[in-house]
Amino acid sequence: MIEDYRMLIGGAWVAASDGGTFETTNPATGKVWATVPEATAEDIDRAVKAAHEACYEGPWARMTPTERGRCLRKLGDLLADRSEALGEIETRDSGKMFKETRWQAKYIAEFFHFYAGAADKISGETLPIDKPDLFVFTNREPVGVVAAVVPWNSQLFLTAVKIGPALAAGNTVVLKTSEHAPATILEFGKLIAEAGIPDGVVNIVSGHGDPCGKVLTSHPLVARVSFTGGPVAARHVVINSASNFAEVSLELGGKSPFIVFDDADVESAVNGSVAGIFGASGQSCVAGSRLIVHEDVADEFIARMKAIAEGIRIGDPMAEETEMGPLCTRGQLETIEREVAGAVAQGATVVCGGRRAEAGEMFFQPTVIDCPSPDLKIVDTELFGPVLCVLRFRTEEEALRLANDTEHGLAAGIFTRDSARALRMSRAVRAGIVWVNTYRVISPIAEFGGNKASGYGRESGLQAVYDYTRPKTVWMNMSDAPVGNPFQMR
Repeated sequence: MIEDYRMLIGGAWVAASDGGTFETTNPATGKVWATVPEATAEDIDRAVKAAHEACYEGPWARMTPTERGRCLRKLGDLLADRSEALGEIETRDSGKMFKETRWQAKYIAEFFHFYAGAADKISGETLPIDKPDLFVFTNREPVGVVAAVVPWNSQLFLTAVKIGPALAAGNTVVLKTSEHAPATILEFGKLIAEAGIPDGVVNIVSGHGDPCGKVLTSHPLVARVSFTGGPVAARHVVINSASNFAEVSLELGGKSPFIVFDDADVESAVNGSVAGIFGASGQSCVAGSRLIVHEDVADEFIARMKAIAEGIRIGDPMAEETEMGPLCTRGQLETIEREVAGAVAQGATVVCGGRRAEAGEMFFQPTVIDCPSPDLKIVDTELFGPVLCVLRFRTEEEALRLANDTEHGLAAGIFTRDSARALRMSRAVRAGIVWVNTYRVISPIAEFGGNKASGYGRESGLQAVYDYTRPKTVWMNMSDAPVGNPFQMR
């Protein structure tokens, strides 16, 4: 049976205004399993106007911050309770491992709990103004309607780090799902009303970049755009924001360096690298896809990686014994095959993998590529798949140079027992997130985001709530005397 989904606009579940739909396919089986509305420009306009009305005229605008926090806490509780069902849908829609998606949904509930607690902690300040008889203070107010655009990977996490702080601050949201795997977020939307969040506060639309994404990010009533995705789409978002002067935050891709020094715990570093590149089939923006390893331990390290990679069980992402599932899109698969072939033509050596797996058409083998030079194109091309590029170094300075020789700047991993070196490197590596002797861990308490072509702005952490507010400055005259002569400056 093929599921038939609807969009959430103004509290109602609706089809596209012209009846248009598109199909979503299970990448593990290649079979269509659901149809989803293809939003029109009219649908997007309706969703944004519903959000605008809810922000300024509806019950949400009259709720206290503490009441908003209760709604977010309830939403987190509901998400935790439904984690298994939501995880199953995400696996079916994107091919991500079920044992990861069901756990993620439950942990992601903590992000809503965190922002539930933050809702009534937002404060302004009193200013020690340099003029007599004036009392000056600031309030923090919501920016208004937020356009949140999420990709297909880690959908619930990326949704939580956008709508959590946005709602805590009193904003309303129009959330656009990915066209590649939209079902999870549409299912998640069923929890919104159950959590006590009023109609129109969260709207969920589905469709492609044009017209859906284009109309949403350029709409005159949108005050802020929070985008996660690729650099091509991000450039369009930035151009679109010139129409409405919306604030923009971008969380884009990476080609993160995973640096291993000769004094590192090799077993620990190997396990971290395996998790960083083969976890989620490499379909993670923070994937540690550039292994920069000291030449004295490189051969041993690569041999261990090869042994583990060749033993990874590839197959049905719903099966408990499976360790790596399929890629989500055919475009990824074709890009990976093209770039691996190009690397070999440039002199790289495929240590293991390098081709499609026998499990099915959308499965690719865990791949390790020994690169003779950092100048190879594959070294700084994000593949979004299970492909590890290996570079060797002699000195700390060389490792740092290789790590920073990239247009990206999202994450980095450093493995060493030398704490002073770890601090030096974490300070000098140009990345928004640095993990030392661990990798690919997150928390609602810690900010997340990158530099350079990996975007700007931060998600998660308490500061994210303030990013969804604007300060309003209030001047009050405390004197009983009449206002003085306007032509004499005070």
